[in-house]
Amino acid sequence: MSKVFTIAEGLENMGALRTGGQGSVYKGKRMGAIITAVKILPTPIHTENTDDRNFRNFKNEVEKLKKVNEVPNPNVVKILNSGLTESGSFPFIEMEYIEGPDLEELLKPPHNPVFTIRETIKLAEQLANALTHCHRVGVKHGDIKSNNVKFNTDTGNYILLDFGLAIMSDEQRRSSVRHAGAVEFMAPEQHDGEMFFQTDIYSYGVILYELLAGTVPFPLINKGETARNSVMLAHMEKQVPDLLALRRAQLPENWSDDVKTREMNVPGWLLDVIKKCLEKQPERRFANGMDLQEAILHHSHHNPPVIAKPTETIASAVSAPKPSGVRVSTPVFVLMILAIAGLGIVSAYSLFFKNIEPKKELAIDSPHVLQQDTTAQAEEVFPDTTTEIKPIILDTAAQQADQDSLKKEFERQTGANTPKPTPPPATKPKEGPQEPVIFSEGKKYRIPKTTLYFHESPNNDAPRQGIFGLWVNSKFEVIDEQGNFIYVTLTDNDGQVTKGWLKKTDLKEVPQ
Repeated sequence: MSKVFTIAEGLENMGALRTGGQGSVYKGKRMGAIITAVKILPTPIHTENTDDRNFRNFKNEVEKLKKVNEVPNPNVVKILNSGLTESGSFPFIEMEYIEGPDLEELLKPPHNPVFTIRETIKLAEQLANALTHCHRVGVKHGDIKSNNVKFNTDTGNYILLDFGLAIMSDEQRRSSVRHAGAVEFMAPEQHDGEMFFQTDIYSYGVILYELLAGTVPFPLINKGETARNSVMLAHMEKQVPDLLALRRAQLPENWSDDVKTREMNVPGWLLDVIKKCLEKQPERRFANGMDLQEAILHHSHHNPPVIAKPTETIASAVSAPKPSGVRVSTPVFVLMILAIAGLGIVSAYSLFFKNIEPKKELAIDSPHVLQQDTTAQAEEVFPDTTTEIKPIILDTAAQQADQDSLKKEFERQTGANTPKPTPPPATKPKEGPQEPVIFSEGKKYRIPKTTLYFHESPNNDAPRQGIFGLWVNSKFEVIDEQGNFIYVTLTDNDGQVTKGWLKKTDLKEVPQ
């Protein structure tokens, strides 16, 4: 076990989590039971004075990192503290400790060697959100790789970790990357010590490639200098290998043929995004995280992955004709069937009683009926009996009695007083799931069943994350309200938590 020593006042080292040429990550303990992760950089700063270039660069980069946490983001690790160690004056960054495996661990046994398409798209959305958050405040991560992205078992979110490279000077970064960086994830320009927003975009593309193919485009055979140089050269000159061919070879053997067929149908838009991210020239990639996120959200929400049923065969999946009409969900289809059935019952009932009435009128013993010309079958004429029920002005009581007797006999024969059966009420279709509502400062708002935008701050120009859903079994909790924004937490049916500011104009205010 690593030697226990104090990193800084009130921050105790609990042992190394991961070590490398770009620094070591330790498990820290602060204020009793609070566990954190501490990144200690390998280059010491001997004088805490602005005249010292290393210290000045360190302080400048730390100020940038503080902006990352001005507004919390569900996909970026919280940076709690920074400073110099008491022993050795090494720069350190203290971050929240995330419980859960990283992507590198999730691609090793007992896990599958590749991600499903659905899970890959989920990670693509959340990691793009993390890059957007960092790039918007001017922070370039510079070290995006599989073991710097963790799956948080508490929230179900993917979290971007380790901003150690972001606080190095250009000279320190150039030396560190050349001799100790994860060369498999490095953009071509990083080999010359350069770092742009597009550098993070390239590493993002390598991660998506690895999740789908089960390997990075240019794997490192060993840690020798020759192998590292070979990988660097491949990033700069070689064509990226065929992703789908590698994926086909890596599909788990325990997957059924149906699942294998479905999982080989990687959406074309996702392959195009990866291809653009892996362009050799930075200017040919997405300019920054904001452009990347816009492309990802546009395609993933308008072209969601098709999840076939387990019982669906390959033949049925291939030969089934493509629908030419509009797709409707199962609840909507059931409501339509119930509505049609109800209309059918009412229509049948109306036709039934309409056909009975003429028969009753033909039963009247009337001279009009005897004189009816029945040869004209195409245009049947019924007798006009309205004259027999018109009120008659009577002069005497005897006439009144006779008339009453005749009227009763008429009603007996025609069934005029027989009450008609009441038609059954039309079956009301069951209503679908109601839109959830929230209450804030005495007002009631309904959450629309559409794309909902969670802003990082109560500002129209703030970065935002779009989430599409019907909100079935989803829970919204109001935390705060500022101006035209309401800060809420959303816990969806899978337990994934999303936090952010909702614009009131995107909601539906319900009069009370």
